[in-house]
Amino acid sequence: MELCVFQGGLHLAPVLKPVATRSLLDEREAFRSALGAWFKKNGKDYPWRRTSDPYAVLVSEVMLQQTQIATVLGRGFYTRFLERFPDVVTLAGAEDDVLLKAWEGLGYYRRARMLRESAKAVIARHGGEFPADPAALLALPGIGRYTVGALLSFAFDKPAPLVDGNVARVLARLFDRADPVDSGPMLKWLWSTAEELLDPDHPRIYNSALMELGQTHCRPGVPDCLSCPVAAFCMAKEPSLLPVKAKRQAIEEIDEHAIYAIHDGKVLLSRQGRGRREGMWRLPVRDKSALSGLKLLHRRKYGITRYRVTLHVHAGHPGHPAVMAAGGDEWIDLEAVDLLVIPPADRAALTAVLGNAEEIA
Repeated sequence: MELCVFQGGLHLAPVLKPVATRSLLDEREAFRSALGAWFKKNGKDYPWRRTSDPYAVLVSEVMLQQTQIATVLGRGFYTRFLERFPDVVTLAGAEDDVLLKAWEGLGYYRRARMLRESAKAVIARHGGEFPADPAALLALPGIGRYTVGALLSFAFDKPAPLVDGNVARVLARLFDRADPVDSGPMLKWLWSTAEELLDPDHPRIYNSALMELGQTHCRPGVPDCLSCPVAAFCMAKEPSLLPVKAKRQAIEEIDEHAIYAIHDGKVLLSRQGRGRREGMWRLPVRDKSALSGLKLLHRRKYGITRYRVTLHVHAGHPGHPAVMAAGGDEWIDLEAVDLLVIPPADRAALTAVLGNAEEIA
């Protein structure tokens, strides 16, 4: 055994790391067998693993791109979406408001629209049937190299490499590679290595197992090396220090100032135009200088890409210049608010101030 040390916060967490005794490249079959046997016994029973329908697989992959499994499953997003849009035909014909409402709470709404565009393309180019050809899949809107690998292996059980964050972490540790995983040369190495290690006979099981290994034993931070099913093949000396990532762009702090105004049972909301929130409704955002003298009702922080935003909600009153409807602003019946697609931070802020409506009206 080798003692590895991971420094996190103000304490040291010791990790016992078995010394590698087998060559992964020389014993690929043994590696695949060990990984597959572990997965067959311990693999999670996710609903997308019970189907070979490429449409259902694609929906799961798009949802999981920037959302945790616990959120997608625990809050029922995956099941509800497939109940509402069970196939490419229903999704392709979905109106924007209906589609975004079904996606509400998952964030990154561009994913939903791109999923719809993929459905339309499958109908137009392939008669409603997903192709099993890599080039044809890659040509679909919004589908990249990883999603092609996921569709080929999980839906068609065809050998195709895939590299996500979990796979990159596993491979970096197995080969003890300290190059930044998000650098061009390392990405090229990751994809070529993933392809080299593929199990051509059981690609669905192998790729699922490799990803799950990264979610469980080879997790971020301190891994569970002692019970890892392929520890004998792992060359990492200090696995908790891998993978290395290039320096990230600094988080920028910004302020937003919005108004909350009610009049005759209606609340003023603003429909968003082009951009990541296109088609959604928000509390109207105003320049801070235009809100001078208005009472602050609520303050909420939220993150979006590289920004950490503080949303300030001010009490607006009919007649105040800031409450005059601007482009995209509309007075919406309070009873209809729950039917609208509203970003999570705005929804939470609106719920908070509506809960105190008697105090601030």
